[in-house]
Amino acid sequence: MTPRSWLYVPGDRADRIGKALAGPADAVILDLEDAVAAADKDLARRNVLTALAAGPAAYVRMNAPDSAAGAADLRALAAAPGALAGVRVPKCEDPGELRRVADTLGVPVYPVLESALGVEHALALATAHPLVAGISLGEADLAADLRVAGGEALSWPRSRIVVAARAAGLPSPVQSVWTAVRDLDGLRGSTAAGRAAGFFGRSVIHPAQIPVVHEVCAPDPAETSWARELIEGLAESGAAFVDRDGQFVDAAIVARARWLLEIADAGNQHDQIFEEGHHS
Repeated sequence: MTPRSWLYVPGDRADRIGKALAGPADAVILDLEDAVAAADKDLARRNVLTALAAGPAAYVRMNAPDSAAGAADLRALAAAPGALAGVRVPKCEDPGELRRVADTLGVPVYPVLESALGVEHALALATAHPLVAGISLGEADLAADLRVAGGEALSWPRSRIVVAARAAGLPSPVQSVWTAVRDLDGLRGSTAAGRAAGFFGRSVIHPAQIPVVHEVCAPDPAETSWARELIEGLAESGAAFVDRDGQFVDAAIVARARWLLEIADAGNQHDQIFEEGHHS
């Protein structure tokens, strides 16, 4: 399934890792980068390797691969067990560097673009290697690099990432984190705006944010009903047709309907599995 929520967990907090992996997030990212102080990098790396060895599968955000900490991460993760689901690669600007990471690890890689140069290289990064599985923005660092306050000033880079991802045949980008943890209404509004702008799913930094993201990512009942009726009508007609609202249904409309059903069904299935496990 396409994850709706990507929960960051500091790699130096072993007590939080197990809870996160057993929690409701669709994907868990064990963080070796921003959430970990320089003095705790080795501890975080050991904790992450222990968690990967025990399973279930998790993602890891490594340090920038051209840094000393990133080089150490790369060596450690290259020897990690099969529970490594993929790696987020921060500060991405160089497609060649990204190819090196992908070739070394042999798992899906997710470049995070956090600078003006990274955004300019969006399509090159999205198509750098067959293991590139998605691209996203690191908006705090990008805003600093662009010398803007964020918000609407990042509208163009956001659109650039959406276009590059889809041009490369990748999933819609995941939104950057909402840092005001207690402002769930703000999170809801921002996530809804992001979905309307072509993003799907969101990186989160607190479990309380997960239900809000899942709620916004779920197609509303009217969308799901429309999509199911459309696919049923297509099966009956066997060709393009005009739906009950008088809209001509072509290949693009059918593709959107199938995507809506995919995310609705996958989200429901994930939530059901979590609830059954949580109450067993």
